[in-house]
Amino acid sequence: MTFDRVNTPRTPAAPLRLTLTPDDATPGRLDGAWWPRSYDLLAELPSLAKELDGRWGRVTRVTLNPAHWPDIPPRIPVAGHVVHADWFRQEQDPDEIMVRSYAPLRLDLLVIPPHTDGIAAAKLMATAADPTNTRTAGELLAAGPPTHIVRGAD
Repeated sequence: MTFDRVNTPRTPAAPLRLTLTPDDATPGRLDGAWWPRSYDLLAELPSLAKELDGRWGRVTRVTLNPAHWPDIPPRIPVAGHVVHADWFRQEQDPDEIMVRSYAPLRLDLLVIPPHTDGIAAAKLMATAADPTNTRTAGELLAAGPPTHIVRGAD
């Protein structure tokens, strides 16, 4: 039996779940929020990087805390280029991803746990993108209702 890539139906990619602070606003503590569907960086980062590439220049590097991400490869192929990934256990908030572009620009995004309830995620995304927000990613998640967030499910 052979696998025929040409005739294999493809499932459409799920829409990216990303909210950013408005362009005309001075960002608060965070620049927005990203709600990935899993903690698989190879599967999740390409759609985030592709979206941000179009908005503010090619993404060149991300940093994360490995607390939730089981595998952080040093180089991740994304839409014709490579994004370098670094991890910091102490310096980086476990619930945040820092994204850099060649411009050079930097975004600090709350990473909403994949299995978060939709209503709670929407509230977290709006709060993280609010220019008046002064809380860190970890503080936002800690303040949220614990029944809506399932940690360690991925």
